[in-house]
Amino acid sequence: MTRFAAAVGLCAGLSACALKGDVRRVEQQVQALRTEIARADSARADFLELMFRQEHALQQRIHDSLALFQRRLSSLGGDIRADMTEAQRQLLQIQELLGQSQQRLTQLQAQLDRRASQATQQPVEGGGEPGPPRAGDVSPEEIYDVSVQQLRRGSPQTARLGFQMLLDEYPSHPRASDALFLIGESWERTDADSAAVAYGAVAERFATSPRAPTALYRLGLLAEQRGDLDGARVYYQRVVRGYPGSDAAQLASSKLNRP
Repeated sequence: MTRFAAAVGLCAGLSACALKGDVRRVEQQVQALRTEIARADSARADFLELMFRQEHALQQRIHDSLALFQRRLSSLGGDIRADMTEAQRQLLQIQELLGQSQQRLTQLQAQLDRRASQATQQPVEGGGEPGPPRAGDVSPEEIYDVSVQQLRRGSPQTARLGFQMLLDEYPSHPRASDALFLIGESWERTDADSAAVAYGAVAERFATSPRAPTALYRLGLLAEQRGDLDGARVYYQRVVRGYPGSDAAQLASSKLNRP
């Protein structure tokens, strides 16, 4: 019995030792698991914090971009309103200037009509022709200057009326060739045929004027635009042969000598 009791006691002691070891291992595993869970929670918290910061930064950038866009849009709207106001002001000014110039041309025409009427009604001594216009009548230079102003202001139709008035009333005036040439120039962008007619008239009626070689050169350019290369060469040759010392002759020569 003594041995049996000793054996039983030994087994009980061993069992108790084994149980304590298992409990210790379990406790260690639990502690390790808790530590791992704590680490995971900390990492997740860090990740959530990072995501929150990134989202906040993104929202801030979006807000800043929208604010900048609104400021630019507001500034653009102000600029557009200012530009429109300035454009309207300039348009009113141009309309006023055009009205003044047209009124002046009308006055010039009225003065010419009165002069013609007075010339026909004026008594003629000795049965001769009526005398020259009296002082104060409208001058061809004034008609020419007003017409040039109209052309520069973008009113070619009004300018042509003035130039034609000068040609009708003062066909031999030194400015007559200029007036006819500018009539052609005023037609170039809108009616090439009308421009060609005017330039041709300059070359024929005012062949000795400085405008003649330029008119012939312009006729050559218009012919090129139509695809009439042979006709263009004829005009260029007329410039070179008829006006060899002119600037237009140099331009025409370069056209003729090109490959």
